[in-house]
Amino acid sequence: LSDAEIYVRLCTKLNERGFHYRSYTLNSTKCQELANYYLGFNGWTKQIILLQNISGTEQLEDEEAKLLPSRNLKFLCAVEINFRNHAVHSRGVGVAEEDIENNKDPTEYIMKLRKVQKFAVQKAVSDAFQKVLLIILGNGKVAVEYRADNDESVDSLTIEELHGLIQVNDLSWTQAQQQREEEVLSDIS
Repeated sequence: LSDAEIYVRLCTKLNERGFHYRSYTLNSTKCQELANYYLGFNGWTKQIILLQNISGTEQLEDEEAKLLPSRNLKFLCAVEINFRNHAVHSRGVGVAEEDIENNKDPTEYIMKLRKVQKFAVQKAVSDAFQKVLLIILGNGKVAVEYRADNDESVDSLTIEELHGLIQVNDLSWTQAQQQREEEVLSDIS
């Protein structure tokens, strides 16, 4: 660069009353298209660090919700994006959830399972890209900067720490139903 100064200003829009607009994030597809356009197909990589089923980890508080026959699928995903030529990496986390109405249909279960996993990965990729700033200079060169909030702690964790972030016990469906029946019976007494 020459001696000319570069001014970069991060700003938010205000409406006529002085309130901030809600900022919307780009979806993962648009983020990847922008990265491919400005950095090239080999300018960045995406790695899934963690894709974990966290269905049934939260406690149901409503008694009626315990008796419903529907089943909930929930997945957590952690992704790392590396920008090789710029020595920058960013991590993102995404959670996706979907209800299954028919517990007996294995085809519906498999289709919803794949859909939830895909959405969790997409949310994680979008979250990782939100922490990166692509700076396009006047001469066509691109600089990549990492920009994260102060409360972000996912980027400082090791892969082992990410795997230990959430621990889910693996139960069979019949064991889970038996535990649910025992809980309902204990609530009645």
